Order: sequence, then C-alpha cells, then structure tokens
Amino acid sequence: MLAALDIGNTNIVLALHDGKSWVNTWRVYTDQKKTGDEYYVIFKSLLESSNVDLSSVNRAIVSSVVPNLTFSASKNLKRLFNTDALVVSHDLNTGLVRSSIPSELGSDLLCNLAYAHYIKPDCNVMIVDFGTALTFSTVKKSGEVAGASIVPGLITSVNALFGSTAQLPQVELKVPSSSIGRNSEDSIRAGIMFGYAGLVNEMIKRCEAELNSEVFVIATGGLSKTIAPLINRINLLDKTHTLNGLKLISDLN
Repeated sequence: MLAALDIGNTNIVLALHDGKSWVNTWRVYTDQKKTGDEYYVIFKSLLESSNVDLSSVNRAIVSSVVPNLTFSASKNLKRLFNTDALVVSHDLNTGLVRSSIPSELGSDLLCNLAYAHYIKPDCNVMIVDFGTALTFSTVKKSGEVAGASIVPGLITSVNALFGSTAQLPQVELKVPSSSIGRNSEDSIRAGIMFGYAGLVNEMIKRCEAELNSEVFVIATGGLSKTIAPLINRINLLDKTHTLNGLKLISDLN
C-alpha cells in the first residue's frame, strides 16, 4: 500500500492507495507552528481510528509547498510506516521533459502536470487547480511544460474581502441564482463565482491563443466541483488529480 502526503498552504492531505484506488483520505489544517511530534500524534490517531494496519504500507511519497514542514513530514512517515518517503522534486522521473520544468515550479503543480500528460498524452493539457491559490498549469503533448499562471484562490479572495472591510460578511461560496445580488452575501457570491468563472474561461482562451492549439482542461482542488457548472470548458473534473500525480511519480521512481 502507498501512503501519499500532500502538504499545501491551507491543508495537509494524507491518503492511502491499495493499488486500485484511494481507500482512505484525511485532511488536516496546515499549521507551521505545530511540531513534528504533534503532527505524528494527529496522523497516528487518524490512522488508528480507521483501523489501518500500518505494516501494510510499504511505500510513501511527499509533495510539499511548505518547506518548513517537508523534513518533519518525511520523518513522521518513516516513524508511522517504517519506510523511507520519496520527496517530489524536479530530479525525479515524472514522464515530463525535465529540461522544460521551470526551476520555481511547485511540487503540487509538478504532480498535476505529470498525471495530466500521463492520461492525455495526445494533446495539450491545462490543469486548473482551485486551492489556496488558483493555478493554471499547462503541459504540451510533447511532454514539455509550457508554464503556469497563479491568482489568489476563491476562499483567499473572500477572506481578504472579509478581513479588509468593516461591513461585508464572510460567506459560504455556492452558485448564486443571479449575477446581481440584492444583499451582501448574494452580491459577494455573484462577484466571486461569476467573476472567477469568467477569469478561468479567459485564461483558457489566452492559453489556446498562445499555443495556437486547443487544450484539454482538467479541474481539481477544493472548490472545483462547486464552480464547475459555470465553466463550460472543463473536460474532466478530478478531485484526486494531485494525489494521482503523486502515485504516478512514486510508481515511476
């Protein structure tokens, strides 16, 4: 069994794959103030509460965009499963053209690109990841990484709006019935949801113009399912896309 740990800026996801599917997934809040021992206790209790046989895990892999947590996370996987964790880096085999990978590309985007090219090798692919940041990463059918674009994520924007204004409330994001709100909550929903849908469509359009080719669009991340009905260019919705990329890189290495 494979243990995959995806460390993001907002959440840390631990997932187990039995060779056929993801059988367990846990999500905890990312807190750089927590010690490695605290995270060890958290993950051990989650695993034990799900009756996971720790000895059944013989492989582990880590993707991290929080450098301060990478080492302690790898150490904890070793403590939990008695196996050395593979840490995603540009030096690993990803199935992509290594020389085309930008030096600052995050490991989460690398996982996204690797799996996108693996499942759709015959076309250019854009992955739209609705996380803390909304990211657009594109890989050519040749396996070359075209690059990425980054904007604040939906929740990040809502939190910034809530934190910087005196009267606007924090709202739950869902598709509004109208683009013209009649109260503060509906007005924010309309602006964020329809505005971001337009942003995504425009980024896809611009990417295709620059590549002079249509792209296959994969959406993933926390709010991808919520906003997907507003974006008609999404070809595939895959909430485990990044985890699948982690598994792929583990298999390749």
